[in-house]
Amino acid sequence: MVSFINIPKGSDFSIYNIPFGIFRFENKTAACTRIGDTIIDLDLCQQHGVFEGINLPVGIFNRPFLNDFIRLGKPITNQVRIRLQEAAQIGNTLDIVSNAHSDLLIDADKVDMLLPIVIGDYTDFYSSREHATNVGMMFRDPANALLPNWLHLPVGYHGRSSSIVVSGTDIKRPSGQIMPPGADTPVFSKTKRLDFELEMAFVIGKETKLGTSIEISDAEDYIFGVMLFNDWSARDIQRWEYVPLGPFLAKNFASTVSPWIVTLEALEPFRVNGPVQETEVLPYLQYTGARSYDIHLSVALSNDKNTKKTISESNFKYMYWNMCQQLAHHTVNGCNVRVGDLLASGTISGPTPDSLGSMLEITWNGTKPVVMPDNTDRTFIEDGDTVSMKGWCENENIRIGFGPCTGTIYRD
Repeated sequence: MVSFINIPKGSDFSIYNIPFGIFRFENKTAACTRIGDTIIDLDLCQQHGVFEGINLPVGIFNRPFLNDFIRLGKPITNQVRIRLQEAAQIGNTLDIVSNAHSDLLIDADKVDMLLPIVIGDYTDFYSSREHATNVGMMFRDPANALLPNWLHLPVGYHGRSSSIVVSGTDIKRPSGQIMPPGADTPVFSKTKRLDFELEMAFVIGKETKLGTSIEISDAEDYIFGVMLFNDWSARDIQRWEYVPLGPFLAKNFASTVSPWIVTLEALEPFRVNGPVQETEVLPYLQYTGARSYDIHLSVALSNDKNTKKTISESNFKYMYWNMCQQLAHHTVNGCNVRVGDLLASGTISGPTPDSLGSMLEITWNGTKPVVMPDNTDRTFIEDGDTVSMKGWCENENIRIGFGPCTGTIYRD
């Protein structure tokens, strides 16, 4: 497919992608997609007949969130995506309509991208075997790094949806109780061990009723798409508070998500097998076929002196527990899910030192500092630092990416 819209080499937004997001430009907030460096106003597309013949409610794209559009279901949302691919080719509908209505296309650098969905609930998993093993080696018996349940179920916890923010939002360093080394009582302090976690999150696209479960064979029908996700973490707060119930203040102060939702249909050419699960799981977690995706991931750390360094290069395919297993386990007890709910993968770490997904692992709990290009050291994230995540799929014909997932720790 060849678009009439210019697509720079290496762009995340080829015509094969067609992600969905929410933009703000001048006095308008609406749904959009992106090709190359061009934002396409989906509300104006609907008004000018681009979606003629598709059963869409009037004004469905003239809303501040995508939930109502997603709720229409994949039979409709997939039609919209395919129609946009067709219309954006040379000489087709969008090419013709945009000549008469130039405001339909906007330069990407002129708009603000907003949080695209109302996130009712957010769940975070702990599904990378390498990450769980590394953490277990640091804080427990290295010979028994994985807890007994880890190979039998995807461990997860319910996070805080209200503090999920879109890429580009500055983050305040959190405070909480910390137990200093060698002390007998905790102190109240700003975290000294602020960390990132390289994750991906998937968006629920179909609701269930309380008391029902999602079969693993049907799980993909309930997943609308995927986003990049940074689950910021305060490790010193976390270490003191997480026994016996798990993360709380160490995690709920902020998480950063990319502004674009990339559909599962766009990711289809990059479907791959995940790691072999040698421990037999219970029937509700057993699956067939390839249920993971070859998504390249990278993390760069920069400071306010414009010094930048890539500190991790990983891949989503390393995840031991896949999205379908996560969703089946989440609902096996009858927990209901709603459109817009977000489920995050947990830290994505690979098998090599350059593929670790957190500063905790990269610096091995602060014992092996990262040396920045300006010769400053980093054991954890400092004020003024920016963490930038990227994700993309690529083969000889197609490139599909997720756009930026970036956050800066601002100075109080």
